[in-house]
Amino acid sequence: MERAQGLPPARFPLERGGTGDLLAGGADGPDRLRALTSVVLDTLETAARARGGPLPAGGPDAVARRTAALCDPVLPEEGVGAEAALADLVRAVAEGAADPADPACTAHLHCPPLAVAVAAEVAGAALNPSMDSWDQAPAAGVIEELTTAALARIVHPDAPAPDALITSGGTESNLVALLLARERAAPGPLRVVTGANAHHSVHRAAWMLGLPAPAVVPCRDGRIDPAALDRTLAALDGAPALVVATAGTTDEGRIDPLPEIADIAERYGAELHVDAAYGGPLLFSERLAPLLKGLDRAVSVTFDLHKLGWQPVAAGVLAVADTTLLAPLSLRTDYLNADDDTEAGLPDLLGRSIRTTRRPDALKIAATFRALGRRGLSELVEHCVRTAEEFGRAVDARPALRRRPGPIGISTVLFRPVVADARGPEAGDAVVAEVRRTLLLDGRAVLGRAVAEDGDGHHRLWLKATLLHPVAATADLLPLLDLVAEAAERAASGEGDGGGGDSEGGGGDTAAPAEERLSP
Repeated sequence: MERAQGLPPARFPLERGGTGDLLAGGADGPDRLRALTSVVLDTLETAARARGGPLPAGGPDAVARRTAALCDPVLPEEGVGAEAALADLVRAVAEGAADPADPACTAHLHCPPLAVAVAAEVAGAALNPSMDSWDQAPAAGVIEELTTAALARIVHPDAPAPDALITSGGTESNLVALLLARERAAPGPLRVVTGANAHHSVHRAAWMLGLPAPAVVPCRDGRIDPAALDRTLAALDGAPALVVATAGTTDEGRIDPLPEIADIAERYGAELHVDAAYGGPLLFSERLAPLLKGLDRAVSVTFDLHKLGWQPVAAGVLAVADTTLLAPLSLRTDYLNADDDTEAGLPDLLGRSIRTTRRPDALKIAATFRALGRRGLSELVEHCVRTAEEFGRAVDARPALRRRPGPIGISTVLFRPVVADARGPEAGDAVVAEVRRTLLLDGRAVLGRAVAEDGDGHHRLWLKATLLHPVAATADLLPLLDLVAEAAERAASGEGDGGGGDSEGGGGDTAAPAEERLSP
């Protein structure tokens, strides 16, 4: 075959002995992958020690400088080789990571993944099945089917034909739930009714699908007010409606009163979708599952496992009460699911998602389920909930700190320094924000922030600890409270400077030594 004029001969500088030097799959790939994985694991270990805490110190500019020094240029004219590239990039991303395996990393619904799930992820990445046709994922398709069937049965135990889809997370699950509801409501238009506590993805999904803006129901204590929901549905005068409730709000971990909401929705002929992206895994525990009473009455349920399920991102699920509800997702395209192929018995995977190319995310979920069983998962979920309750009591025992009144929301604890209360509303909230940024930029702790109602009815800014660590003990978390109290005293006295940084205000490389920054 003639070479294009002016182009040099093809050259593969990494090819030294067949495809085993280049590829992860095949019979030879694992040997090469084993060597490269050793580089990754060694680098992860040394980088975590070098970081010395839950977050890199110095702030965004300092992190950007250190990262660029190791990784720029990303696309050099001549490659540096696989080992060197991995060593530099893994070192950069690990030294510059927010590490959810550190007990002081508690800001978000951001979990430390289990080792068994990560190991399964490696296998899935090496084999690289694409979950849109049987001939790309023969066994992976079976594993996904078994996994989704198990999850569907957990969410809808009494339904005759429940089903579930693997998604990229709560945002996609909510989008698909609204899409399916829109199709059922045709000619519509569907009216979405949701609480003021709903995740932003509900509003975004309505916008993306061309639906009217959701009707927002007021909340009391972070939960949908049933009486207000009744009035809202009555005002719709029989229009097709989907009520979206939440089981585990992002800011407070609150669970809407699902049985009452289901009764009201049924009275007005509305359907119910529950966003249980956070709270869904409570179903693994016999003791905690009653907190989700009424969930099985929802026509669809969002359920994430990269939150309170310890999976690497992404691991989302949308469960439905009846598999026929998924029919609108069906699609025919000859190269993936031709009629004669499906008639001959080849499974049709294309209608299992709004995406085409999909990763085998069910593999890591299945590995975790098989490894731990429902009892093992239950123990981890209960540990997180119990630790949050103990952490809340520890806050109550500290005179310098104050917890938001009311019960703990699943595993989320809101609290603030008492010195902030001595200021006016704006100045007090500014102290809370300063404490969070100081600890972030020092690399000492990763705390979240949430605006929530206080005991006097006023909304205030709170520090948020979302406790998803499946093995960290309460004692591992207590030093975090000391850090907050110390930072609050500095902020209130005017000593804080936003967490350190250089004279240009960008967060320089003046961080405390690693041994002084070690997290609890």
